[in-house]
Amino acid sequence: MKSKKPEKKPEKQSPKVPGAPRIIIVGEQSMVDEFATVCLKHGYSFQLAYNAPPETRPSFPTFSLKTGTAALRTASVAVELTNTDRVLKQQNLERISKDLAPTAAILSTSVTVSATEQTRWIHGKHRLVGIGYLPGLADAGLLEVAPTVFTPPATLEVVSRFVASIGKAAEIVQDGVGLVFPRVACQMINEAAFAIAEEVAEPKAIDEALMLALRHPRGPVAWAERFGLRQVIAVLEALQREYGGDRYRIAPLLRQMAYAGEWWK
Repeated sequence: MKSKKPEKKPEKQSPKVPGAPRIIIVGEQSMVDEFATVCLKHGYSFQLAYNAPPETRPSFPTFSLKTGTAALRTASVAVELTNTDRVLKQQNLERISKDLAPTAAILSTSVTVSATEQTRWIHGKHRLVGIGYLPGLADAGLLEVAPTVFTPPATLEVVSRFVASIGKAAEIVQDGVGLVFPRVACQMINEAAFAIAEEVAEPKAIDEALMLALRHPRGPVAWAERFGLRQVIAVLEALQREYGGDRYRIAPLLRQMAYAGEWWK
């Protein structure tokens, strides 16, 4: 009697749509998974690489950025999503640009380091543009796009078409740390933390006041929970490094909350 061979488990395959361009998405897991979900919804195939071993089982196919030469060579767009670790971000971009096709565009978050500065780390400066992205912005209908001094119109056109293809409007903004919305939102969160520490108002009251006064969909406390406090700290630290002065001094309460966990809730 022949013994049955163990059934071979099917390999995890990247979601595919015939003819869809392949995208490489690299960086912090929360943002990578969010961005991948948006790309899947709009028919793209993709592979992901995380900065660290995932906290939860990945929902999508992953690869090693160190050895994934084939994945990079077949990609038409690469997206780098790291905000909290500048050194790791540089390493990611160096590896991506080394093996990525020379005609492929690179979109990289530039809320903690400007896109122009990032071009020093890559081969082919003309293909990188900055984007304004934080966790929780996957459902936003607009994506800030920051061309660098090296960005030709052709690259900007490719990036704008890609952004439109995932259901977002590309808003062209000036390159600089924080860009527009992340910079303003994180400053509001910081001011809210000062107000809470000084017992000016309760968190709920601060959110309600700003939502009514400014007609915002969320208040600063709600935005902080959506982004994650370590992301907020990373943006504020980058702004302080770039511009100096007391304007971007981080509220002690905000820093304590960021590194002490969820106890404050």
